[in-house]
Amino acid sequence: MDGLMVERLILAAVAVSCLAAVLVWGRSARQHHRTWRRIEGDFGPAAEPTVLARSSFRKELHATLLYGALAISFGIGAIALHRWTVSTFVLVLVPVAVSLVFARDFVRAARLSEDRLTLERRAEEVLTQEDLAPRRWAARLAPEELPVIDGFAIGRVYQPGTGMMAGDFYDVLRLAPSRVAAVIGDVTGHGIDSSITAFQAKHLLRVFLRQYRDPAQALEELNRQLFTLERGEEFISCAVVVFDITAGTLRYASAGHPAAWLWHDREVRPLRSTGPLLMLDPDGTFYSREIPLEPGDTTLMYTDGLSEARDGDQFFGEERIANTLRRDPGAEPQVLCKSLLEAAKDFSSAALSDDVAIMVVRRS
Repeated sequence: MDGLMVERLILAAVAVSCLAAVLVWGRSARQHHRTWRRIEGDFGPAAEPTVLARSSFRKELHATLLYGALAISFGIGAIALHRWTVSTFVLVLVPVAVSLVFARDFVRAARLSEDRLTLERRAEEVLTQEDLAPRRWAARLAPEELPVIDGFAIGRVYQPGTGMMAGDFYDVLRLAPSRVAAVIGDVTGHGIDSSITAFQAKHLLRVFLRQYRDPAQALEELNRQLFTLERGEEFISCAVVVFDITAGTLRYASAGHPAAWLWHDREVRPLRSTGPLLMLDPDGTFYSREIPLEPGDTTLMYTDGLSEARDGDQFFGEERIANTLRRDPGAEPQVLCKSLLEAAKDFSSAALSDDVAIMVVRRS
């Protein structure tokens, strides 16, 4: 086979390859054209989505024309190689001309795409922050890690409800070398307002528990301060238990909160409310009760999302909670918390819709 025939075959192969590219880009251009027309009908000819769709179509069309011109040029060269001159590539100027005509549109579309990408990234960041914010806020109200306090074993569990923001909170803090306070509370309602109120109540109570030795006095001062916030129909239930190792006592006060349960002297006893809900009456009166504290004594505190888990018209209730502690008072506090939550989930005929916070504190 002479050299001329080899060159013809090479040019023919290149022409066929370019023709195949024409078919691929042509189909893509046709699809982009349909998309452009559909978007133009929905948004109008000057809208940003229309501009981007039209630019995409023109780019596909440009590639189709370019490969078409190359296919024709190489095809002519393969058929008439002896007359093949540079002039056969004049056809390539067609897609070049298209590029020049639409160059400004291509640049504009590129800038629009870059701007859109920037907006999408910002939107993604906002969505990420919106997703993280409730979880981080809840972590401040109901932290996964509680401080390690010598002489006490502490367990906790928190199950968020269907709302975006938490209204339940709990806390454990050392007030003095021999005094430790455990707090749990619940703000009525859901959403950001209730969550903010819970955050304020939790941290104000920290201050007042260090200022007043009696938890009832701390609740009274908290109630007065919260009333100045004018939160409308918001109310807070809250229970405070102060453990004094030196005195060997447990002193508690409760602002309308569900009964906590205490394992003491081989029996389970309720620690019921000792005053009204917070933010109900600015002059509300609270009092505290004191019980002897011994090694092994266990206090179980929770929010009403646990006791109000429902199976039809029946509530999980206080007695089931007390019986869980009564059956196995020596269980590890964390195990006890998780067992209670699982029991409530198993009992409920639907997913728990309210926040559930459970905390167990045992004197070692």
